[in-house]
This record gives sequence, C-alpha cells and structure tokens, in this order.
Amino acid sequence: MKKKVTIIMATFNRAHFILETITSIQNQTYLEWECLIIDDGGTDNTQEVIAPILEQDNRFKYKKRTAEYRKGLPGCRNYGIDLAKGEYIIFFDDDDIVHSENLEICLATLQKQDADFCHFQKLSFENVVPSFIEVKGINKQSIGRDVIYDIVTQKIGLASCTVLWKKECFMKNRFQETLQYAEEWECYTRIISQGFQGLHIDTILYFNRKHPQSNTGEFYSQNPIRQQSKKDAILLVVGNLQAKKLLTSSLIRYFLQMALQFKTYYLFESLMELIKMNPSQQIKWHLFYITLPVRLYFYKLKKQISIPK
Repeated sequence: MKKKVTIIMATFNRAHFILETITSIQNQTYLEWECLIIDDGGTDNTQEVIAPILEQDNRFKYKKRTAEYRKGLPGCRNYGIDLAKGEYIIFFDDDDIVHSENLEICLATLQKQDADFCHFQKLSFENVVPSFIEVKGINKQSIGRDVIYDIVTQKIGLASCTVLWKKECFMKNRFQETLQYAEEWECYTRIISQGFQGLHIDTILYFNRKHPQSNTGEFYSQNPIRQQSKKDAILLVVGNLQAKKLLTSSLIRYFLQMALQFKTYYLFESLMELIKMNPSQQIKWHLFYITLPVRLYFYKLKKQISIPK
C-alpha cells in the first residue's frame, strides 16, 4: 500500500491566488494524498471559489480554524497536524506553486534512505510562474544535529514549505502559536535538535510567490509584529540550543550579530540575560558587541577597496 501524505495549507483572504496553488497540487504525479485547507477566519470568497473542487475531488478538505487554536499560521498548521491522517506531512502556502513531481521525488528519497525528512529547493517569482524545471540527477546531503549551525544560520534554508516530514517528527512538536514570523525556523530547528535525521536534495520542487502582503514581505517592510516575532523566535531557539548543549561560541557570535538589527527590541540585552555565562564570558561578548559596528564598517571598506575597477 502506498504511503499517504497530508498536505496542510493555511489560507487567509487568498481567493485570487488559491486556485493556482490547488491546481498544482492536483497535478502531482504521486496520487496518495489528502489536502487540508485551514481557513484562518478570512472574509473574502475563498470558500465559494474552491467549492467546485471540493465537490469534485474528495482529497481536499476545507476546515475553519477552531477557537482552540490561536489565529495565525502556527495555529492553522497545528490544527492541520492534529487532523492529519497521512504518514507524512508537508506544508504548502495558499499563494505558491508546487512542482508536479514534488511528492513523488521526496517520498522516493525518504524511502530509499530511511530518513525522517526531505528538504528541497525553492525558486521565487513575482508575476509570471516559472517554467517547471526538468528533474535529472539528485545530489543528497545528510542533515542532522551535526550541521545545526548551518540550519540555524539558514545556510541550509529549511523554509516552511520546502520539507516533507515523517509524521512522527510532530508527535511531540508543534508550532509556537505566539509567533507570527519565523515560526517554522524555530520549530524545525527544535525538531532537528532532538536527533531527527534528514536529507537535503539540490532540486527545485517549489515556487514561492513574492508580494508585499506575504509575511516575509511584511517583515522586510519593518512590520513591528513580524519584527517582534523574529526576536521572540530567536530567544526560543537560543533557549532550546542551550538546553540541549548545542549553543556553541560560533552560534553565540551569530546571534549577537543579529542583535544589531533588533536594537529597538533590546535583543542583545535579552540574549545576555538568557545565555548562561560566567563574568569573563560576559565581558568578552559585551566587548564583541560594542566593537562590532566598527569592525563591520572596516570589513565593508576593505571589501570595496579590494574589488577591481
């Protein structure tokens, strides 16, 4: 019997995009899936727009987020996880496009290697959906606690919609519902820090739409709710890494560098209060942070000078 996949798609006022996303899901070459569409209290005609598909294809289920779950992406996804009947779970957004071979390739990769999750690449677009890329050879890289630095710093960028998970990864894990940005970074880092082992494949299997109304667009537009959420996510990640004895000096340096971007949110002070240090370490990292802007300035200057004209 083929393994069933549960696709969880939160939606909020995306009637103008959601049909493209649903069509790309229907075009999957792998057929054993269910798609849970979780409405986060939208006020547009999304339900009306997708009604014909719900009638024609019983693999799609439309649910409204219940009051037990907090408003937002994390609450919707947690609701979907609790409803999921599949042995595998994947999250898709309501304004993106999925490669037709996404599920087939990820499942084949997982079952051959007996891994807990499969991470793939995505490609951004704005107005025109990119042509599907032909999938040829696939290079694989192991992902686990041993590369936690690359995961935390997003050198290996586990975006919310670029990972197929075994359901057991979420048996004791849920998204933090107080977060309104970077919730997947916090959750996925927590899962991997527990010892789950996965694979990264260098294949583009997802196309994410860029527009100002996306969570990422709002974050880079300095939306205070998204900015505060990123700070809160950072503190949760640091606390988890520290508890699991995975918080290295390199990671502390990375987080303190991030603190420069969150001065108005007092991230540096919060980090120094959270991270357990002896007095000499506190002095060391205070000096590092205080002198960081000057060192970054001269680093950029040196880089500009070294560029041949």
